[in-house]
Amino acid sequence: MDEKKSLADQFEANRAHLRAVAFRILGSGSEAEDAVQEAWLRLNRTDIGDVDNLGAWLRTVVARICLDMLRSRKLRREDPMGESESDLPSESGTASYDPEYQLALADSVGLAMLVVLETLGPAERVAFVLHDMFDLPFDDIAPIVGRTTDATRKLASRARQRVQGTPISPEADRARQRRVIEAFLAASRDGDFEALLSILDPEVVFRADEAATRLGSEAELRGPEAVAIHFKGRARGAKPATLDGALGVLVESHGKTLLVLRVTLKGDRIIGIDAVADAESLAGLQVNVLD
Repeated sequence: MDEKKSLADQFEANRAHLRAVAFRILGSGSEAEDAVQEAWLRLNRTDIGDVDNLGAWLRTVVARICLDMLRSRKLRREDPMGESESDLPSESGTASYDPEYQLALADSVGLAMLVVLETLGPAERVAFVLHDMFDLPFDDIAPIVGRTTDATRKLASRARQRVQGTPISPEADRARQRRVIEAFLAASRDGDFEALLSILDPEVVFRADEAATRLGSEAELRGPEAVAIHFKGRARGAKPATLDGALGVLVESHGKTLLVLRVTLKGDRIIGIDAVADAESLAGLQVNVLD
């Protein structure tokens, strides 16, 4: 019993790191949780008597699980089986490591980065994330992606070139904006204060017109804490929508429009929210609920 508890304690000590690795590879919180849970199940089925570094072992297991999950999505083709290592682009001629670039990657991965990562093949994505975001040596990554060390280095190099050189298309940028708004609504409905704070810009401002204040909104709020408190536990009848073509939020009650929220983004965070409930303003607004 003590041995099982010790194993569970060691796993819990590594859980946050494992989830971070899985999320950056998969770009999905729910899938990251599934990958971490599968790693726990595999740990319980494995004799780890010869494992010197449990954290490294678990990270390798999670990375392999994530690689399998990426491949199973079948959203993109993996490198052809017949492709030789010589066909992969070499490291020479690529952009050298930029310290500011590396720092930005190591610090966090925003929604915009996740959009770009979706353009990579599974093996490229795993190699890039493990090396450029978690500083894992190529010798350790190679067995995970089933390549030699040199081929793994080239995979990461190819991914790096795509990440640095891939422009965000209008469609991808709109998808990014929608993900921010949906994350905000989910955090609001769940009453997740910390998640709300992570989505709101430090300079966020909320404003409500006179009609919205009569419905219970504050006239103006400044700062993420005040805005997060205001929206915590709300958004029950809120849906992502386009407001005259711009992404925003529709709030309904029993099929009747109560108000709309015009949302302004700065990068991957919300910097402005304007609540509009004035009947005349709503009547002149073209609102389309998003599926």
